[in-house]
Amino acid sequence: MALPKTLPGFREFYPEAMAVRRFLFNVWRESALAFGFQEYDGPVLEPLELYTRKSGDEIEAQLFSFTDKGGREVALRPEMTPTVCRLVGAKANALKRPIKWFSIAEFYRYERMQKGRGRSFFQFNADIFGEAGPEAEVELIALLVQCLRRFGLSEADVYIRLSDRDLWLLYLEEYGFSPEETADVLSAVDKLEKLGDAAFRGYEEKHGALAPEKREAIQALFGVRGFEALAALVQSLGNERLQARLAQWRQLLDGLEAMGVGSFVEVDLGVVRGLSYYTGFVFEAFDRKGDLRAIAGGGRYNDLVRRYGGPDLPAVGFAIGDMTFQLLLEARGLLPTMVQAADVYAIIGGPAERQKALRVVADLRMAGVRAEYPLRQVGFGKQFKLADQSGARLALIFGEDEVQRGVVKLRDLRSGEEEDVELARAVAAVRERLHGG
Repeated sequence: MALPKTLPGFREFYPEAMAVRRFLFNVWRESALAFGFQEYDGPVLEPLELYTRKSGDEIEAQLFSFTDKGGREVALRPEMTPTVCRLVGAKANALKRPIKWFSIAEFYRYERMQKGRGRSFFQFNADIFGEAGPEAEVELIALLVQCLRRFGLSEADVYIRLSDRDLWLLYLEEYGFSPEETADVLSAVDKLEKLGDAAFRGYEEKHGALAPEKREAIQALFGVRGFEALAALVQSLGNERLQARLAQWRQLLDGLEAMGVGSFVEVDLGVVRGLSYYTGFVFEAFDRKGDLRAIAGGGRYNDLVRRYGGPDLPAVGFAIGDMTFQLLLEARGLLPTMVQAADVYAIIGGPAERQKALRVVADLRMAGVRAEYPLRQVGFGKQFKLADQSGARLALIFGEDEVQRGVVKLRDLRSGEEEDVELARAVAAVRERLHGG
């Protein structure tokens, strides 16, 4: 009988792949902690209503949803934003602001598989709640850049496209679009880069043909690249609310420059992000070579906590997906070789020596040293081969003569140098060799 196959779009993590995953997660976690973020997690299985309440048709069609044995409509989480909004909303009054949280978690979406996208994937998520000004975006984009730089990526490898849904809303209002029309225009703009004019087909089916001057206005803002071009377009309209928004743009860009990450950021009004809950600045990180889909993305979502029954709490966040990010590191040659080796290997004479050896091995492990030994009694020659195969730097040799003298032989498996150390000092001697030489 053939072994059952893994489901399409799901991954298995053998030890080598798990080492890579752990490496990515460790760097992301260290970066977030350096910025003062606190780690949290939530349930993998959530009420279906948590997603149907806010995410729109696109994500609803991608849900792994079903009725559980208790008759509840549930879904595997496709993203973290609804969960974190619920968690923060439930205890908002007791949380010190700004609330800076992060998570590294697995998500599930039933969608078409392609390069860098599966049906099961991990994301690093970081969010700030309780800060309405651009200072929160400065902090988050700086964290995003740190999550890139820590792997050796530079602005020559990755760039961040920065846009603004609030500015789009004010701009479309200036040209007479109703709120319903505006929502459909933004949906079209999100697809415009990929589909061209065909992106407006859905809008025109609902609202009729776009007047030429309105289409030109949309194309004008969509084509803005750079702050000077944005400022010129806004100034030409003489709209005070748009000009006030421009002042927030200056504050954000000045903060990013001061933080030393401005070289990664490009003003690009062609980005609006597909999910309708975004309410302000939005951003996406891309591979400079254009070989991969978006590496990271996020933005402001000021209304979402309130929508889930919590207080009116401003929020902004972003996520990095592990699959595309790993592909980028591999393409740039920045994924190091994962070495999974013991620090020390115990080579053991006979049954009497084994009793002493196992005590030392246990003490080494308690001290955080990766120690291995042959589970079965085998000859010395075989054990030395096993020690070499383990990749260990050191060997502890528990021979009959050594143990009778109350010592163990410590050998450096790279240089061949060896010395006798007292059994009582074996752990200290190993640590000195590993960390001091």
